[in-house]
Amino acid sequence: MKYKNPVPTVDIVIEAGSDCIVLIQRKNEPYGWALPGGFVDYGESLESAAVREAKEETSLDVKLCCQLHTYSDPERDPRQHTISTAFVATADGQPVAGDDAAHAAVFAENGLPENIVFDHRQIIEDYYRWKKSS
Repeated sequence: MKYKNPVPTVDIVIEAGSDCIVLIQRKNEPYGWALPGGFVDYGESLESAAVREAKEETSLDVKLCCQLHTYSDPERDPRQHTISTAFVATADGQPVAGDDAAHAAVFAENGLPENIVFDHRQIIEDYYRWKKSS
């Protein structure tokens, strides 16, 4: 019997200044801007996956600050049912695109790009709401 289970993923809100975060422009479908992140490998912790994916996609060595929230809407990823745990992280330096990223850039809250894929706009809004309340 083969089970059809959701796939675990991670997304990372990398802080880059007072109200700025790092986004990547995806090389693969769905095209658009996204938080750095990806699939958790077998035998890997969520935290390790977040650090690895951030490094692969932005070339930044991140320090995880906290877990923000888990997102489980079955429609959040058009490719398959994923469950993502979002982390907040800090890093020094400028992002440089790598792996699945065509570009990596820093955006202020009031200057976010229009085409943000998946449910990442919701994650970003949740992050800024959390940041202002803490």
